[in-house]
Formats: sequence, structure tokens, C-alpha cells
Amino acid sequence: MASYTLAELAARVGGAVEGDGSLRLDGISPLEEASASEISFFSNRKYRKAFEASRAGAVVVEPDEQVAAGRTVLRVANAYLAFAKISTLFHPPREAVPEVAPTAVIHPTARVHPSAQVMPLACVGPDAQVGARTILFPGVHVADGARVGEDCVFYHNVVVRERCAVGNRVILQPGCVIGSDGFGFAFDPEGEGKGPRHYKVPQVGNVVIEDDVEVGANTCVDRATLGTTRIGRGAKIDNLVQIAHNVQVGPLSLLVSQVGVAGSTKLGMGVVAGGQAGIVGHLEIGDGVRIGAQSGVMADVEAGETVSGSPAVPHGNWLKAMASLDHLHDMRKELRSLRREVERLRADAGEDEP
Repeated sequence: MASYTLAELAARVGGAVEGDGSLRLDGISPLEEASASEISFFSNRKYRKAFEASRAGAVVVEPDEQVAAGRTVLRVANAYLAFAKISTLFHPPREAVPEVAPTAVIHPTARVHPSAQVMPLACVGPDAQVGARTILFPGVHVADGARVGEDCVFYHNVVVRERCAVGNRVILQPGCVIGSDGFGFAFDPEGEGKGPRHYKVPQVGNVVIEDDVEVGANTCVDRATLGTTRIGRGAKIDNLVQIAHNVQVGPLSLLVSQVGVAGSTKLGMGVVAGGQAGIVGHLEIGDGVRIGAQSGVMADVEAGETVSGSPAVPHGNWLKAMASLDHLHDMRKELRSLRREVERLRADAGEDEP
């Protein structure tokens, strides 16, 4: 089991110790559960009571945090980032065990690096490539001509379809599908004499996943109709997200659970879309755009803007509209009263109604 002194942890994360730097810690836990031999972190004022009552041996806090006398803390500029790095020290990433399980299926023309790990019932198809130290869990399928880089982890039942390319250090969570067919159909009213039908448009492009991307469980990234659907470097995509054909997701973007992006839309660098947001097709979403949860984006959004609502509008306008909702009933009653008063005044003046 890993064990570090507080001073060692401070050196790893660029922090400063207040208290006993020689304190040895063997784990990281939530404030409410941490013991005297564990470290925790505090960055949200909502949990101040838990922080004050915590039995943790040490707590990661930010520079301006008020701390009771005698409490041992590790002060850092960004407590959550320091927590992530410390947690990684105690829970290091899984390393590949170089082997191919007897029940794995590797096509004779596939190239699997000797340092990769291919677990039982995983399949690597013709002319596919799997890079160094990559791990394929049971049930993974890397299809014909697909390319997988180094230090990747594909969990159970991931599918990377034919001719798709995955970069280095990519994590695909269970059930993720890269390169499923795009949703493309042309309506044929005649159906070659058999009646109306939706004629399938061949989806002959591919998907490119760049380096350091993570894609969540049961998320689907559709292959392009022609060309490439691309997920940019360092993007993080949550569970149950749908990325349609020919979408371009910019580097470092964050797409939260159940987001849907329709075909051929382009997201710039660092776009953040909240849970269940929907973005229609053929749009341009600029760098650094923030999209509120459950928003419906139906028009281009300029770089740096924050939008909310459905249809999505600038966030400030949406807040004002939402604030008015609580008053709609009273406003309706007042309007009725004003109408009656206007009618009475007109009747008194002998005016006809317009």
C-alpha cells in the first residue's frame, strides 16, 4: 500500500504544509470518513461543518481558507486539482500486463504491440493496430483497419469500428461505440416500385479520437457520412452522449451526460455543454462557449458566450425570463383588472370599444 508523508505530498503538488509535515498518510477519503492516517480535501464552503468535524490527519485547502488552531493542512492554489493528483498517487492508473489471453481473437494481419494486454474474448480485426501498453478488456472489438495508440484503456464491450483512429492515452468506458453509422436517410417516395421508404445513405467516413480523450459509458460517436467525425485533444465526454456524423468537437471541450450534438456541427476549443443540452446540426459553436443544462441550441453561438434555455438565449436574458415566471399569475390578474378598468372608463366616457 502506498504511503507518503505530508511533506512529500506537498512537494508533489506544489503546496505548503501548516502543521506536522512528517505525518505519514496511507490514503485519501471524504471529510466525513477520513481517519487520522488519511488526507482529505475542502474546497466547497457548503461542506464547512464537515471540514470542522473531520478526523482527517490532514486536509487540502486553498490559501485563503480559515483554519482552526491546531489543524494540519496542506495549502495549495487549487484544492480540487491537488486532490486529483494526490488521489492518483494513492490509486495509480492500471498498467498493462503484456499478454494476449488464449480466448482473445487476433486476426493474423492485425498488429498488437508486445507490451499491450488483450483480455479474454476481446477481438482485434484484420489490419487493425493496437499500440504499446494499451489494455483491451473482455468483449472489446477493434474492427478492420482501426488504429489504436499507446497507453489506452478500453473497458468491457467497447467497440471501435472499421477504419477509425484512436490516439494515445485515450480511455473508453464500458459500452462506448466509436464509429457507429451516422443517422443518414434519403426519403424515396417511389421505393423502386415498392412504395415509399427511407433509403440509407452509406456512412463511409470514419472517426478520429485525438490524444488524451475520455469517452463515457454507452456514449456513441458516429462515423462521418464522408470525411471524419473528430474529437479533439483532451476533450472529455460523459456517459450517454450522442455525437452525430461529421461533428467536430474542439480540444479540451467538456460534454456532460446525455448531451446530443447533431450532424456537421462544429464545437470550438473548450466548449462546455451541461447535462441534456441539445445542439442542432450545421452550427458553429465558438471557443469557450458555455451551454446550460437542458438548453436547446438552435443557432450559431459566438466565442465566449454563455447561453441557457430552449431555444437557448444569452444566460442573463434567460435568468431574467425565469425570474418573471413566479410573477406571471399576479401579472395576469393585474392585466385582467386593468382591462376591466379601461372598459369601465370607456363606458363612462361613451366611447365605443375598438
